[in-house]
Amino acid sequence: MDHSSRPISAAGALFFDEAGRVLLVEPTYKPNWDIPGGVIEHGETPREACKREVEEELGLVREPGRLLVVDWAPRDDDRVLFVFEGGVLTAQDEIRLQAEELKSYEFVPPEEAGRRLIPRLARRVTQALRARESGETRYLEHGVSLPGSRPEGPR
Repeated sequence: MDHSSRPISAAGALFFDEAGRVLLVEPTYKPNWDIPGGVIEHGETPREACKREVEEELGLVREPGRLLVVDWAPRDDDRVLFVFEGGVLTAQDEIRLQAEELKSYEFVPPEEAGRRLIPRLARRVTQALRARESGETRYLEHGVSLPGSRPEGPR
């Protein structure tokens, strides 16, 4: 009996406005807010998937920035989730939502984002925001940064 599993992998991006607020999207297919992104297709890298999903969902052609977090998230099926830096969007960046998947979008203060997202995504976004501030990449399990998973500063 084969007990190997293939986790579902997904990639998303954190975008900000010039005031430092986080971009959240409101999906049509589930009740909770989310960050832009989606499932990594066969043969696609996490970075390529992030770029494709951002273009599909928001109508923006942008290269993802650096990797902020990788999160292993157990559910009915295991998931490996990648969150990249999306960068700052200005008035010149015209967001065109994919109507079949997204109802709306909103830039919200980081603390408000945590209240709008399901708990495990809120933890992941909080860790991604910390990684963005510190310049590091964090490895998470279920949205929690493990001891020893972050680089230590000088002693």
